[in-house]
Amino acid sequence: MGENPQSDGRFRNLRIKGFRRLLDAELELRPLSVLIGANGTGKTSVLNVLSLFANSAHGSLNSSISEFAGLAAVLTYDRARTLEIGISMDVLGHDPIRYELGIVPQGQGYAIESEVLSQKRNPEPPPFYYVDSHRSDVRYRDLDAKKLLRPTWDYDPLETALSQVPKMYREPEKFRNRLASSTFYDTLNVSPRSPVRLPQPLQPSALPGKDGETLVSCLFDLQQKSRDRFEAIEDSLRAAFPRFDRLEFPAVAAGTLALAWRETGMSTPFYMHQLSEGTLRFLWLTTLLQSPGLTALTLLDEPEVSLHPELLSMLADMLREASTRTQLVVATHSDRLIRFLNPEEVVVMDSTDDGVTNLQQADKLDISEWLHEYSLDQLWQSGRIGARA
Repeated sequence: MGENPQSDGRFRNLRIKGFRRLLDAELELRPLSVLIGANGTGKTSVLNVLSLFANSAHGSLNSSISEFAGLAAVLTYDRARTLEIGISMDVLGHDPIRYELGIVPQGQGYAIESEVLSQKRNPEPPPFYYVDSHRSDVRYRDLDAKKLLRPTWDYDPLETALSQVPKMYREPEKFRNRLASSTFYDTLNVSPRSPVRLPQPLQPSALPGKDGETLVSCLFDLQQKSRDRFEAIEDSLRAAFPRFDRLEFPAVAAGTLALAWRETGMSTPFYMHQLSEGTLRFLWLTTLLQSPGLTALTLLDEPEVSLHPELLSMLADMLREASTRTQLVVATHSDRLIRFLNPEEVVVMDSTDDGVTNLQQADKLDISEWLHEYSLDQLWQSGRIGARA
């Protein structure tokens, strides 16, 4: 994915109405979007909504809303009665595909009030509908009949039509698959008995896992099949940790490998349970961002946790490089990380006097003159671009 604004398959515009502090927010999704703001402004909420979209396409909307303790728990106080979210995807040479979902509380649960997947395909309105559903009136465009039909199967009203309808036309099918693949990575658990610290069964894996449960398999696969990416990971580790020499994969049982960290001048290696939190998180992040299995949209919450400030410049470079292969949306509290980013990569989140949040790309703020004398993090610290408490 390059910088071409018409690049095929890139998610473009995000609209959120009624989710926590995001009463009415819009965001242009770029290759790399790093969200900054004071605590409680809704940085993680943006990631939650994008994850909710992924679950809506994957057939797990019900479980996703349950994890939020129900729909009523995430609606904007007493100011929103409906959660309305929308997202679009670029289609090369055509107008974008747009998806809109409206969900309302119903008793102790919820109901899908409206769901529309559409694309403008003619010079004049109306748009071409792939899904056009309103409450119990669910309709989808059938490939063979070439018209909107109602489901004839046991339709689950708590899941979206997007996750249930049969195979669609090429572009909406691409939209569904790319949205469903989107992945949310929270701060890596590095407690003593966490999966990332233990020996792991060898299995095919193109990603290191949300909890690092397939980190060893992913690295071993890269060493065997994508030597250039594996060497890039080791090069990054040498740049971050000058004593680092190489990674090894000793077998500890049939089909089970450990990960050994070799350092120059040390006769014995360090194993995963011996590495510091920062070292382990940097290894996992580096592997994730180099992985060939990155999904269309990758969501990262506070990747800077436990990292030494001197590693943040490298992290910014790794995020930027990975954003050529996946769209990255990142939430951060680190002003030091912001120093190494460009204004077009930063999204400023500010609370208004009435407690809701506004979003704005930093390059759309009037800061060009300030950038001649100050770095982006200094402008944030001083409050000149907002995003402060």
